[in-house]
Amino acid sequence: MTITQPAMELDAPATLDFDHERVLIATGARSGLVMSVAVHSTKLGQALGGCRVWHYDTWTDALADCLRLSAAMTLKNAVAGLNRGGGKSVVYLPHGTVLSDVGKRDVMLDLGDAVESLGGVYKTAEDVGTSAELMAVVAERTAYVCGLPTERGGIGEPADATAAGVHAGILATLAAVVGSRDVAGHRIVIAGLGQVGGRLARTLAAAGARLTVSDVDRAKRRLSDELGAAWVEPESAHTVEAELFVPCGVGGALTPRVISELRVRGVVGAANNQLASRECAALLAERGILWAPDFVVNAGGVVYLALASEPGADLAAIAARVDAIGDTVAAVYQEASANGTTTLVAAERRARARLDAV
Repeated sequence: MTITQPAMELDAPATLDFDHERVLIATGARSGLVMSVAVHSTKLGQALGGCRVWHYDTWTDALADCLRLSAAMTLKNAVAGLNRGGGKSVVYLPHGTVLSDVGKRDVMLDLGDAVESLGGVYKTAEDVGTSAELMAVVAERTAYVCGLPTERGGIGEPADATAAGVHAGILATLAAVVGSRDVAGHRIVIAGLGQVGGRLARTLAAAGARLTVSDVDRAKRRLSDELGAAWVEPESAHTVEAELFVPCGVGGALTPRVISELRVRGVVGAANNQLASRECAALLAERGILWAPDFVVNAGGVVYLALASEPGADLAAIAARVDAIGDTVAAVYQEASANGTTTLVAAERRARARLDAV
């Protein structure tokens, strides 16, 4: 397993607000790798959030990411109307670490032990650096895991649902900035062609969008050529003039410098924790750039994981819930405009209203 994308610039844990219910930091007995499991909130129910296996500068950077991601999951699950709390797990890979197949298995068994030790307050799933197949290994050590392969009796990976939700958010954002949900002829920049970004690129290209795409993995240029999209290097993707910028890579991409260089009318994408800091939401608003809060837009995957795992799941109803993410995005835009706030504040208010109602 090799992660090719650059590590994020993260604050040390000491600089982060801490309001988590429980945090476990452990060294895997088999893998020897440091892993953290953060349960931010179980106010709405069992915490649900995926496991990220990623390269970081230090284990404390990995912990900081886990704390940040778990808090975002609380907001995501609340806005999505799920009876789930927020949690996340992160496995720290020192730079240069390449896991063999045996190493991957050891990491997932260690993760299963860590999740099991929490007694059911947290359920894990796949995220960056993991997969449905790896979740099946986790399931050998704990029942608190979802998103297993369909051939193992699971519901599979949630990437299709995540992409569908982001697509709904893209249409809502395009309607807000150009007055039409028709993407045909509009320039859209996708930064990151992973499982979600790649699916979005295919869908948008089929609908007639004029795509510019980028990824740190140059092998993804084959998809660009296949779709007839323009290719740019990752460091300049945000400078392309377009209607929408769609970040689908790592978090923290929207820094003050990047925001000052954007040449788009809206930003809406699949990446988690896109803002480098809260202040960046105001910087986007000051530039007249409409930003769709990531924890609203990319909730399709967790909606699928939570609802498809229930007995008698109605897949058509779940698909409708995912499509409704576009309606939520539009409502956040309207509330922000009506109240004179950023879209971040408007989305957080929606989440906290549901949490406070419990």
